[in-house]
Amino acid sequence: MIIAVNTRLLLKNKLEGIGWFTYESLKRIVNQHPEHTFYFIFDRKYDDDFIFSENVSPIVCGPQARHPILFYLWYEWSIPRVLKKIKADLFLSPDAFGSLRAKTKTLTVIHDLNFEHFPNIMPRLTQKYYKYLTPKFAVSADRIATVSEFSKSDIVEQYGVPANKIDVVYNGANLKFKPISGEQKTFTKNKYTGGNDFFVFIGALNPRKNLINLFKAFDIYKRNDKTETKLLIVGEKMYWPGEIKSVYEEMGFGQDVIFAGRLEPDELYRVVGSAIAVTYVSIFEGFGIPIVEAWYAETPVITSNVTSMPEIAGDAALITDPYEPESIAAALKSITFDAGLRNKLIEKGRKRRSRFNWQKTADKLWSSIERTINQ
Repeated sequence: MIIAVNTRLLLKNKLEGIGWFTYESLKRIVNQHPEHTFYFIFDRKYDDDFIFSENVSPIVCGPQARHPILFYLWYEWSIPRVLKKIKADLFLSPDAFGSLRAKTKTLTVIHDLNFEHFPNIMPRLTQKYYKYLTPKFAVSADRIATVSEFSKSDIVEQYGVPANKIDVVYNGANLKFKPISGEQKTFTKNKYTGGNDFFVFIGALNPRKNLINLFKAFDIYKRNDKTETKLLIVGEKMYWPGEIKSVYEEMGFGQDVIFAGRLEPDELYRVVGSAIAVTYVSIFEGFGIPIVEAWYAETPVITSNVTSMPEIAGDAALITDPYEPESIAAALKSITFDAGLRNKLIEKGRKRRSRFNWQKTADKLWSSIERTINQ
């Protein structure tokens, strides 16, 4: 079987959520299925680290797809030509974009539909591209994979896609996330927070990550409970000018909020392992990988009661109302002062994390590939 894969998001030292999904699942799949030929299609020069085995052949075709007009040219003109040339039996596209002009059977991975619910978080032209073409990609795909039951239901509701056309393929967690020693925790706290305990937020600083209410909650918590605990923010300031920045500047305890920027996994696992809790109180997620990463680092989790997060967290996290800062503040207080609760959440996380690993992701994705080919 000849399987073509859209690998444009495999970027050296720049892997984000979809890139990690592609990397972790495909490196397992190609090695477990040497009887098949895989063509990885890049839109720019690739790194040899992404050619995982001898049955992978890289193809570079332009233009570099980083703008809606270039998206269209790449997916609707370059991709069909490549698929026809290599006589592909299947086109796997992990980034939600398909090709309406391609004649090859297609499995498209749609991670979430955040742009349908929060259209203003992306540039106008990009927003129009997503909103106009994603429904068409969903309908035209032979099968769809997605990362949670929530996202599956959302795709069905938004686009009218039959539920039996969609497979749920949960994410895993980077293998670097693991418990760390007391000495490493001390070193990390000294490095980032002057030796103080800290909560950690991980994610791009955009509106749906709910930093506004996290900042408000942290102020309430600090005002009421007089602790030295800090809030460490890990992520790029994507939408910093605006309300998020304004709320931060109005904080009474803004001096206790520390911005670390984007961290690579080699450093991030130490930060997560040193935190007293991961605060992941987003208002919309298709999955929520930081929840699972925290469990592997054996760190308690505070998360939201909306979208996919209750599904992923189960009983292994402290669940809050993300629209109510007082609810988040109460969770921060409970984690700080209740050692028994922290230990209980860590133990529940140990049990629940086994449901989410990249080998299971790869196996589920391969099953979805086989269904697509055989239907």
